[in-house]
Amino acid sequence: MDKKKPYVPPRFTAYEPHNIPARFRDIPKPDLTHAYTTVVDSNRTYVEVSQSFCDLVGYKREELIGTRYDHLTALNTADIPPTYNLFTKLGRMQGLWVLLHRTGYRILIRYEAWLREDSYIESKIEFVQNII
Repeated sequence: MDKKKPYVPPRFTAYEPHNIPARFRDIPKPDLTHAYTTVVDSNRTYVEVSQSFCDLVGYKREELIGTRYDHLTALNTADIPPTYNLFTKLGRMQGLWVLLHRTGYRILIRYEAWLREDSYIESKIEFVQNII
């Protein structure tokens, strides 16, 4: 009868700044504090948006508050009513979405949204890429 060896987790090399190859040291690190945040109500209208989200889509905050997020969703990329109904049943959702910038180009984002205790929907958004 073979005895199994106990599990030993793999060891990872910690890279100290002096161990990183020179060609990789100067690559700028992304600013992870630059989060895009939105809050919508049960009618799918924006009630709160971060300034960074406004900059991402090219609108002023005053223009977005009260606007349905359907207006910023690129045409033929999402079936919003069934997706929203599924979200209300699950209470949480994540995935990819395509927004429309004010000038017309498409923006691929990754989002995570959840239903808050006050019945508003909050989303954290991460920029993926511009689509021309």
